[in-house]
Amino acid sequence: MLFAIYGKSLNNYNASPIQRLITKLEECGVELCVHEDFYAIIKEKIIFKTIISFFKDEKILQKKPSFFCSIGGDGTMLKTITMVGASEIPVIGINTGRLGFLSGISIEEIEDAIDKILTGVYEIDKRSLIRLESPNNPYKKSNFALNEITVHKNDNTTMMTIHAWINGEFLNAYWADGLIISTPTGSTAYSLSCGGPLVMPDSANFIITPISPHNLNVRPIIISDKDVVTLKVEGRNKNFLVTLDSRQEVFDADEELTIMKENFSINLVRLQGSDFMSTLRQKLMWGMDKRN
Repeated sequence: MLFAIYGKSLNNYNASPIQRLITKLEECGVELCVHEDFYAIIKEKIIFKTIISFFKDEKILQKKPSFFCSIGGDGTMLKTITMVGASEIPVIGINTGRLGFLSGISIEEIEDAIDKILTGVYEIDKRSLIRLESPNNPYKKSNFALNEITVHKNDNTTMMTIHAWINGEFLNAYWADGLIISTPTGSTAYSLSCGGPLVMPDSANFIITPISPHNLNVRPIIISDKDVVTLKVEGRNKNFLVTLDSRQEVFDADEELTIMKENFSINLVRLQGSDFMSTLRQKLMWGMDKRN
């Protein structure tokens, strides 16, 4: 069995969990394949007892890994998703970050989680993705996102007007700092901080959430993920920014954006007994009020 491993950093907090993960996998006879950049960061402090192989970005291996392990926070997980792409490799998220909606395995349960995964005691959450198409497409083959696609202004001065159509029918002209098109998975991310609703992961929809709209009666709207959204930006600036999760590119003001559901999904490993509702209660501290 082969595990691909990716992370972004090494510090006093995550060094021990990373070592525990490596040690546990080696004890279980798992073959390791580590991202080159991550290995360069950890090789002086993390001990490997077995021979390992390496991969770089989306070029994972000719031999397809059984699992792809992301160790870090949700930002690390989002980078991992771009490397996994349409390969359907199950992704294990170990949370050494802060909130960790996507990286659902805590550092305290690393050894137990590996035992369960290796014995098949886990479930797969299929998460839908959102895709961006544009004439120039600076994102190339990585023009998809797990959380959201965000259109926002390229400076801190004037607002922008974002004209939006759904399946060719005009929806609204948003006069705002930007616009978020979110997946159900992304409903707990940027959209939530801008007043968007929480949505169950299997809801099969998109959420359109304006960022600081000038008209206060403009509210988030939920649409089907079968719909195609078209955006055109109007403003004083000659360009604007488009962010796919944590990746950002500059677009010309006259460029039309087409947003739709991606043709493939991402497989997230979920331990049995863990679900989205329990994650909400834990991460958002529902019920922590002593009056409840």
